[in-house]
Amino acid sequence: MLIVDNALARRAAEGNPIRVGMIGAGFQGRGIGLQIMTATPGISLCAVANRHVEAAVRVFEEADRQPVRCDTTAEIDSAIARGHPVVTDDANALAAAESLDAIIEVTGSIEYATLAIMTAISSGKHVIQMNAELDGTIGPILKRKADQAGVIYTFSDGDQPGVQMNLYRFVQGLGIKPVLCGNIKGLHDPYRNPETQRAFAERWGQKPAMVASFADGTKISFEQAVVANGTGMQVAQRGMLGPDFSKGNPNAPLIPVEESISFYEPYLEAAGSGLVDYVVGARPGPGVFVIGKQEDPRKRHYLELYKLGKGPYYCFYTPYHLCHFEVPTSVARAVLFNDSVLTPRGGPQVGVVAVAKKDLCEGEHLVEFGGYEVYGVAENIDTIRRENLLPIGLAIGSVVRHPIRKDSPLTFDDVRVPEGRLVDRLYDEQEHIYARTETLS
Repeated sequence: MLIVDNALARRAAEGNPIRVGMIGAGFQGRGIGLQIMTATPGISLCAVANRHVEAAVRVFEEADRQPVRCDTTAEIDSAIARGHPVVTDDANALAAAESLDAIIEVTGSIEYATLAIMTAISSGKHVIQMNAELDGTIGPILKRKADQAGVIYTFSDGDQPGVQMNLYRFVQGLGIKPVLCGNIKGLHDPYRNPETQRAFAERWGQKPAMVASFADGTKISFEQAVVANGTGMQVAQRGMLGPDFSKGNPNAPLIPVEESISFYEPYLEAAGSGLVDYVVGARPGPGVFVIGKQEDPRKRHYLELYKLGKGPYYCFYTPYHLCHFEVPTSVARAVLFNDSVLTPRGGPQVGVVAVAKKDLCEGEHLVEFGGYEVYGVAENIDTIRRENLLPIGLAIGSVVRHPIRKDSPLTFDDVRVPEGRLVDRLYDEQEHIYARTETLS
């Protein structure tokens, strides 16, 4: 992001870097840490929290730095003041540290992340997160809490939701109305599980269940829900349209994503607020695209001159998403410019509900995203409320009350959720505020 680089260079020259703590030291966390410490002057990674502290140590060691372990907020602040990088297994202690300007949350967890983010917000820190699962469940209420505290709560650059929002803002800035935000996928099979994805995960050093959540549609459902909540868009149907231009053949030639316009046009004509969706079998992958509409014949004349076609629909795309490489830019945008990459604009528009991946038995535990029991699909919030559907972000950790048939959406009545979770209280608060507001309006 031009302008951010110069602002960070000034902070570096002044010896006043943005001081950041990171929660999570997995695959993405290690990449973010390496990027900040080796390629981002003007930002200092001061501390990393992880439940297994050895992984936090590895983040610093991969950049040839030796951290000290701290157990309390006071110890963390003292070590940072002395110039020592810090590791801890207490995310809340890190989130409360007065020495830090911002927190990067990159765990992919729900309850653990919720506690840490709430601590960071209440202690006056900006929060930059790469956690679509959490944001797609309780993002609106977290944004509201951040607004009340006078801090930024935002998704990050680099991951596909943030890349879509950057492209959305670019298209909007051209005076073209964005009518669809899309994600380009290489595979979608709702029955993938940790075992089917194990070989791929081991090759790239990732967790099999996390990789399975990409393949079974849960991750993309969360990503597009996050985009919907940041733009006011909705889904055309439960699970999105998701046209597969490969017709199930992963070796089929990829079509240019611009050719998807003809598929989407009938849906776009009927969608007042715009749509979020995804495609399979298109290029450039793994990128994102935005379809915009321009009806002014004079502007269409210029767009045709610039090789974008006759309109009224035009396709813009970014051919890559570089995840952890771009996260430092998000930190600078929040801290230096009070600019959110992507954040809920109000109440939820789209949520992600749990669907049985197999026949479920009474007493069965719903273990993890990408697991063997459930997958997630995007659905509009009014339908979720009307049918009492269970968000998968709340379903994980729950126990099934009675048999449920494969491919059936779960409702709140189908499970027992663990007692005392903060995420459930915040979801209830979110619904109390926004469902009531929408009913009154």
